[in-house]
Parts: sequence; C-alpha cells; structure tokens
Amino acid sequence: MKVKRYIVNALPEALPMIRSDLGADAVILNTKEIRIGGFLGMFAKKKMEVIAAVETGAAKPASAPKPQVPAAKPAQLSPSAAQTAILESLELARSSRQQEGAATAVLNPPATSSKAAAAAYGAPRTTEPRPASPAAVAQPVPQPPAALRSEAAISQGNAKLDDAALLDEIRDMKQWIVRMSKQQQMKRLPEPIQALHTRMIDQEVNAELIEKLITEVADMVAGVAEAELTHADVWAQARTVLTQWMSGKAAKGIQRDTRVIHFVGPTGVGKTTSIAKLAAEQTLKSGRKVGFITSDTYRIAAVDQLRTYANILNVPLEVVFSPAEVSRAFKELEDRELIFMDTAGRNFRNELYVSEVNSLLQTNQQSETYLVLSLTSKFKDMSTVAGHFTKYGIEKVLYTKQDETDAFGAILNLAIQHDLHPAYIAYGQTVPDDITTFKTDVYVEQLLGAYEQ
Repeated sequence: MKVKRYIVNALPEALPMIRSDLGADAVILNTKEIRIGGFLGMFAKKKMEVIAAVETGAAKPASAPKPQVPAAKPAQLSPSAAQTAILESLELARSSRQQEGAATAVLNPPATSSKAAAAAYGAPRTTEPRPASPAAVAQPVPQPPAALRSEAAISQGNAKLDDAALLDEIRDMKQWIVRMSKQQQMKRLPEPIQALHTRMIDQEVNAELIEKLITEVADMVAGVAEAELTHADVWAQARTVLTQWMSGKAAKGIQRDTRVIHFVGPTGVGKTTSIAKLAAEQTLKSGRKVGFITSDTYRIAAVDQLRTYANILNVPLEVVFSPAEVSRAFKELEDRELIFMDTAGRNFRNELYVSEVNSLLQTNQQSETYLVLSLTSKFKDMSTVAGHFTKYGIEKVLYTKQDETDAFGAILNLAIQHDLHPAYIAYGQTVPDDITTFKTDVYVEQLLGAYEQ
C-alpha cells in the first residue's frame, strides 16, 4: 500500500492532487486540522492535513507526483504587523468555509431519477424506454464510487469554522496586541514612573485605574527632563491624583443622632468582633447606653460569641429568628440610646440571600448600615458582593483584617467602581483598640508605600 500526506487549505484542494498522484482507486484514510507558521503560538494559519492511500497494484498516475510544499517557518511578526495577520486569518477562514461548502455540494448532488443517476456515473444510456421487469425494479440505483462517498462523508463530518469562535480568537489577538503595545510604551517611560506602575500592580489596583493614574502622572511631569526626574517627584504627583480621586469618598463615623446600626457581610469577615469594638468605643469613650440584637443563628456559637462581649460590656442582648421578631427586640431595648444589630454571614454572591438580609434592616428609626468586607478576600468576590448590596442603597463599608495583607488596592477599586464609602478600618483582634476611622491621607500613604531609589 502506498500512503501519502497532503497539506492543503481545504479538503477540496486535495482531491485532484490525490487522483493525480495515486489514481482513481485512492482512499482517504484521515483528515485533521493543523496550524502552520505563526509567532509565539499566535497568528498560525489553519491548514488541512489529508492522508490518502492506494493499493500497490492499483493503476499508477500518468503524471509525476507533485513535490510537496514544505511547511513554512514561523514568521517573526511585530505588533505593528499583527493587524494585517489578523485580517489574513479572517479571510483565510472565510475562503476555507466557502471551499468546503462547494465541495459538499459537488460530492453530494441532489437526488435524481435512476436514469439520471446512471448517466451521471457512467451507466450505458438507452434511446428507447424499456419496460421495467421485476428484476430491474429490484436493482439498486447505481451509487458513486466508494472513494467519492468517503470524501463526501469526510467533508460533511469536518467541523465548520464557527463565527463566534473566530471572533473570540480575533478578539484575543487584538487584546494581545494592545498588551504588547502598552508594555512597549511602559518601557519607554522614565524609571520612576515604571516603579509607580509596578507598585500599583502589587497593590492589586484595577488595571484601568493604573493606566489612568500613570497617564495623569506622566502628563504632570512631562516638563521635567528624564535625567532630573526622581521617585519623590513621581510619588508626590501620584499622591495628589489619588487624594483627588478619594476626595469625598470617606464616610463619617457613627453619628450622634443614629439609633440603630446594622452590620452585613459575608461569612468570616469579622462582623461580630467589629461590633464589639465599636460598641466598646461608644460605651467607654462616648458614654452611650448600648444594646445588641443578633439574627446570626446559622453559625455555631455565633450568639454565644456576641453574648460574651455583651456580658463584658454589661449591655443587653436580644436574639431574633425572623424579621417578625425584630420589632419585639427593639421594644425590649427601647431604653437604649444605640443598638447594634448583627446579621448572619451568608454567601452574598447569591442575591437571594442579600434580599433576605435586607428584609431585617427595615426600621422606622434613624439607622445606618455598614457592609463589612475583609481585605484578605479576592477582589472579584468583594466586587460581586458589593454590587448586590449597593442595589439596596448601602454605601458605607467597614474593612477588616488590614494587618493580614500588604495589598490595599481593593479599597480604591470599590470606592471608584461601586461608590462605596470606607468608614472604618480594623487591623487586629484587640477590643476595642484595633479599629480606626478611615482617613484618606493615611490610606494614600499606605497605598503608595515608600519608594525605592
């Protein structure tokens, strides 16, 4: 048996080559899509690999075999030439789709009469109609040769290029080009600005905000010669920009006319401990009469934890199991000047749980609601939770576990993207000391950190 491999743009191109090289009795053994050329795994052109074979005793082709074109070496494309490669890839895909459609139409003609089918595949024609005998009726309609039937089935079985997948690939290529271009632009910037860029990445600031910050800072120091530009100059301008962005974002602490304070947030972020810290501050420093309400009956020992703090501070505690019991708890604590309400931590990436908790927060008294988030959480999850709660008008946020991370960019991201106003920062387990009101200037210094020369 003689076996030969062909590399073509589409299957229809291989058919005349197979017949010419191996003869009419050749059979296609296998086809698969491959990629040739490209740069770093990108922009490779799609080709079709076809394996055909013929028995050694079969008729030999009249003409000499055509030399196989060797695979092209990977082209070194620069970002400036990548757009052209994208358009060429799109055109190649469309051309391949059209050729495969044409091949399917040729290899699968519409159904015809037995006489037409016979004429199409070389059966002898008759000038006069003959009466059909039972034997003749039983004869099957002449079929195409086996090789052609195989080619038609293979052509139909090959997966078509999907438009959505093609657009996704083009989009990925464009994004890669943009990243390459930005990297090259960043390398041309002065070293202090590059250091600022690296610092913001380490702080997990959103990429769009980083780009905006770098652009504004670069414009502000454009008049300074690169040799004279220092880290101190760049950090000073960045401090100005960040302070301006955070202007008006800091929320005020607990107000004197507030009677009820609700705390909501995911599991394990430190809501109960934060309540104890703020309650101790209001009791010991401000002299206010404080009471506790908790609806956190899901977590084991959650009520006991808050009861322990209540006993230490000598304040009453009420436990509610449904929204209907909240009014009863308020009546029991009507002599209290300030009531802290703890809610159950749930998977608040699910908006259903958010709406359930929100039903507990309805009150006709002067109230505030704080969303409690941990700075050790992934920003994507924090953003999802924040997006659900802001729909219900919750704007204030208390961040915990600042002492357990060195990245503070999430505060800036949530302030800009979700208009969340940071009110408190908690940074330890000590009650009531390890909590403080949010201060913009302190936060900006933490975000920028000390520059290295």
